[in-house]
Amino acid sequence: MNRLFTAFIVGAMILGVAVGWGVNQYATPEQAKEVASNLSIITDVFLRLIKMIIAPLVFATLVAGIAHMEDAATVGRVGAKAMGWFITASIVSLTIGLIMSHLLHPGAGLSLPNPDAVAGATVDVSKFTLREFITHLVPKSIVEAMANNEILQIVIFSVFVGTAVAAIDDKAPAVLALVEQIATIMLKVTGYVMKTAPLAIFAALASTIAVQGLEILGTYAAFVGGFYLSLGILWALLVAVLILIVGPRGMKLVAAIRQPALLAFSTASSEAAYPRTLEELQKWGVSRKVASFVLPLGYSFNLDGSMMYCTFAVLFIAQAYGIDLSIGQQLTMLALLMVTSKGMAGVPRASLVVIAATLSYFNLPEAGLILILAVDHLLDMGRSATNVVGNSVAAAVVAKWENQVELPEPEPEPKVA
Repeated sequence: MNRLFTAFIVGAMILGVAVGWGVNQYATPEQAKEVASNLSIITDVFLRLIKMIIAPLVFATLVAGIAHMEDAATVGRVGAKAMGWFITASIVSLTIGLIMSHLLHPGAGLSLPNPDAVAGATVDVSKFTLREFITHLVPKSIVEAMANNEILQIVIFSVFVGTAVAAIDDKAPAVLALVEQIATIMLKVTGYVMKTAPLAIFAALASTIAVQGLEILGTYAAFVGGFYLSLGILWALLVAVLILIVGPRGMKLVAAIRQPALLAFSTASSEAAYPRTLEELQKWGVSRKVASFVLPLGYSFNLDGSMMYCTFAVLFIAQAYGIDLSIGQQLTMLALLMVTSKGMAGVPRASLVVIAATLSYFNLPEAGLILILAVDHLLDMGRSATNVVGNSVAAAVVAKWENQVELPEPEPEPKVA
């Protein structure tokens, strides 16, 4: 069944590109926009279905997972290990982006004049402050947080509730049973929603290609190719570390998350892949309490693909305008992105906000945002899939450190007569 579903996803991607190209070639621009607008209805409905289940699923699985832990010390220990991994992975992601942008020089050939107009002025960076980030961590209302799908705020509330349940002597069996039942129901609902994924993937790709055409793949070939090459290096490094820590079974995890990664890639949404990623991690052997704790935390603090994109995009813009940044400035940029990238969760087009803030900090032309807007969706596909892979590896590694990898029972050997 899994192989068949994967085949449907890949087939939807190919068909979407083909249909989009056909519309782009044989329809007028106005007709192409109309077709794309109609197709995007399917994608929008699918993403709304995903958002519909995210809040109750994260809350129920996280509360149940923490409640099953021995005590608050266990929660703190797992959280510390997870954050240690997230920070290390963040440094590695940012550094790879820095090194690859210097090796490939993706923007060097553009030689653009420094613009007078500030095109990036329309990007809102007012929320991008330390005060706003810290206060945004704590929800004013859990109902509001769930209504807005603020994953980080839901995580904070769920940690308090789960820790309180775990601290009660009898672990509030009625409440624990309720959240476990909610989690089971939401996973079933997730299964129903996921059956529509191939249709949504087809619509997303067809609408994009119909309007922009295949030419978008060639216009920014150096930038797009260099970024995907950098992502490939990061993937290889993550998989290598995974195998080093958990052993050869790490390759089975890579195979298990191919569907969530494809889904995130096609829809350009890490959030769309969350339910299936959680399910596949538990099937592979990550204990429920670790998976349901580390994964939502990673969606707020471990966006490896998005962080690499910020580094790569800022240096691409600097190269395009012929501006050289000193070693000190580049190291400062890494430190700045290391902190600011942690506030990405819950902010629409967050990568562009982070990039705009970084350009302003180093007095780089904010009009450079226009250069990356044309291919931002295409690059968002790659960084969304990378976020899924990075968080899956993080959950598996933390589970191994906690001895919470539950190996599947071996099939019984046939009896010899």
